[in-house]
Formats: sequence, C-alpha cells, structure tokens
Amino acid sequence: MHQANGWTATGLRWQDGAPLLTASEGRQRHDRPLTDGLAVAWRISGPRRCTGAHTERGHRPCPHHATVQPEGTTSQCPSCQNADRGLQLARDRILDDGRDYRLYLAWFAPGLLKVGLTAEERGTVRLLEQAALAWTFIARGPLPAVRRAELALAHARLARERIPAAAKYPAWWQLPAPAERRAALTAARTRAHRLLAEQGHEQLEPLPDHPVTDQVELFGLTGGAPDRYQQVTSLADGARLAGRLRRPIGGHLFLDRPDGLPLLLDTRLLTGWTLHAEPDGPGCAGLTLLTRARPEAEQDALF
Repeated sequence: MHQANGWTATGLRWQDGAPLLTASEGRQRHDRPLTDGLAVAWRISGPRRCTGAHTERGHRPCPHHATVQPEGTTSQCPSCQNADRGLQLARDRILDDGRDYRLYLAWFAPGLLKVGLTAEERGTVRLLEQAALAWTFIARGPLPAVRRAELALAHARLARERIPAAAKYPAWWQLPAPAERRAALTAARTRAHRLLAEQGHEQLEPLPDHPVTDQVELFGLTGGAPDRYQQVTSLADGARLAGRLRRPIGGHLFLDRPDGLPLLLDTRLLTGWTLHAEPDGPGCAGLTLLTRARPEAEQDALF
C-alpha cells in the first residue's frame, strides 16, 4: 500500500456476509475488511473524483477522471451514471436482460416496509447493502414480470419502493422483539401473495415458504444504536476520521472515538475521496456533524 499517495474509496460491498471497503490505488483495486473493533485513522484529501460505473463487464473506471461535488452521496459524473447498470435498472432503462430476478420484502421498522427486486445471481447482497433488518423473498421470474409485481405491491400501498436512509435511523434505537419482526413480515408476505394471485401474475413463481431472515444481530443492533451520536453529513478536503469501528449496518459505519460522541458515517460520503492512513495523527476534525439523540420515553401524566 502506497500510504504516501493514499488510496481512493470506491464503495462498501458485502461478500459472503462480510463488509469490505473497496478502494483503488492507481490501476489496482483492493478490498479492505471492515471488522468489528477495527481501529482506523484516515486523513481525507481531494479533489473528490468520480468512482466510475458498474457495467456488464464489471467495474469501469471513469474515462474522464472527472471531479464531482464534495457534498452529498453521489460520487459519479453524469457519463458514468448513464453507463451504470444498477442505475439503468432503477430508472427502468433495462426492460429485460435475460436474467432471473427475485422479488423481496424488506422490513426496517414498524410501518416501514420496502418491496424491491434483485438479480438472482446476487443472492442476498442487496438486502445487506440497504441495511434491511429483516427480509424475505416472495417470488422469482424474468425481470419484466418481477418489475410489474413490484409496482403492483407498491401501488397497493403494501410496501414502498424506496426508503431514504434518514427514515431508517430512528428505528435503530428501539426495535420490537425478533418474533414481532418476523410476524409483521410474514403477515405482509401473505398479503402480497394474495394480491399477486388475484391480479394473475402468471410469469411469476411464488415462493410462499421462503424463510424470514433477521439481520439485527449481524448488524450489531441487538442492543440498539448509541443513545447519542453525531451523524456525519459532509466531508471536506483535509478532514480526519479516527476511532474504532462497530459492525457496519448496510453501508453505514458507527465509529467510536475517545474524544467525543460516536460518529455515524454513510460510506457513500466517503467514496471518491483519497484516504491517507495516519495512525499517529490527531483525532476527528473538519467534519460537518448533526447530533442525534434517543427520544425520551413518554411518561404518563401525574395528574
């Protein structure tokens, strides 16, 4: 590793149930395991550059070596966004690619249920990426049929197509018991199968007996999120991140630091920046932070 030149963060991915921070050093790409308790000390330098596109042939570096805005979670230039296979699917620019897909329900909190699709060859990675606390597959089939079913369940208001990250955070403080999570998801799956059967989605193969998978323990949330923490809302050239990682939650990192409240970092903010390992450097600095605190429990009136 060329620490003098640093390495560029290109994303967080899950492989075999383990989170990896992907990075590039020149033309070489590396995966860096993000283990529970890992000590990190990074200095961030710019400019922030486009992270390229994921295509049918794999990852393609940005041919323009373009710079992108330092704020926000978008780390692709317009050209790479247009070429990115995942974004093409999300924007319905790929109508059928010959692959099999699975339709899923993902549970994030009481009343917060998502319907989505993922290529069968990706297994359960999509559910790990988006920090689904519990999930189940409900059907499989070709992309057009699975997409129609996804829209049908969303239009019926059984589940949402998209849930922003900010809506997921509050649920981490107080989760219902595993049996309650499983019961809620199982009931939603039953309603979904009934609705799809009534509408006659013949090209779908229902998966009525697929088990419910709970990922709360995997994400280290059995005890909930820290009572108080600071969310990183933006990074800048020269910022520093230092502390000890907790288990990643989808694409989010909790970082315990000795000199303040824990930090919550959406790793999409990190992508495109050059990171330099500086274990002997100062603590966290140059970050825009938003303090979050567990809401106080409502108390019964005394009179």
